[in-house]
Amino acid sequence: MNRLNYYWRVVATGLCFATFSIGGLIFSFLVIPVVSLISKDATEKRRRTRHLIHLTLRFFTRMMSVLGVIEFDIREAGQVLRNHHGKVVIANHPSLIDVVVLISLMPHADCIVKNELWDNPYIGQVLRASQYINNSGDVEQLISACKQSLDEGYSLIIFPEGTRTTPGEALVLQRGASNIALRCKAPLVPVLINCEPATLTKNEKWYSVPPTKVKFSLRVDDVIDTVNFEVEKPSVAIRARHLTAQIQNYYITSLKRYG
Repeated sequence: MNRLNYYWRVVATGLCFATFSIGGLIFSFLVIPVVSLISKDATEKRRRTRHLIHLTLRFFTRMMSVLGVIEFDIREAGQVLRNHHGKVVIANHPSLIDVVVLISLMPHADCIVKNELWDNPYIGQVLRASQYINNSGDVEQLISACKQSLDEGYSLIIFPEGTRTTPGEALVLQRGASNIALRCKAPLVPVLINCEPATLTKNEKWYSVPPTKVKFSLRVDDVIDTVNFEVEKPSVAIRARHLTAQIQNYYITSLKRYG
């Protein structure tokens, strides 16, 4: 029975990846043109596109659950995240599907996207239509784009590691998320992701399915007030370094509880 379940999860995982890829093409060449036609301006097009992405990824997450690929424990976290607006939402990054799950839970989500993904044949056009933030510009342009998005009520998803966690290596955070939160004076929301057993990690192929079903859980922790964080220190750079160290300690300590 366990062997049969494993083979089924390999097939179901392949089906999910195929659905995601085909869905990206349908979204690019059918949905986006329709949204463009019925939207009166770029702002409305962006809002509608982002909401449709949220609904599509919510469907995709449920599909993975129904097919038995992943068991999700995200309902409680989703209820909290749904009510967050204008905040910087940070999370550790153990799996390829982390951002998929987060956007599926957040109707008002924005995120910073690697420049190379904008030319991806499956999702590039979707990213451009959604007007997610491209990280190819200079720092001031990036901060300005983040500030505008947060002021409009979107919550900004950032993975402080910058890339997916490499299993077995120590967790190291970059200061970008802290700098953005401090300079934009936006509250910071730590989210803890646990994915057990590990799957879809960095450099891992989609068909490297673990022997048992993956359990994926989210926990949303208390909001960090960045406006009053170490206000006695005049330098944003110093405050960002201390805030990053605090966040890193939080993740290291929290993840040890799962070990």
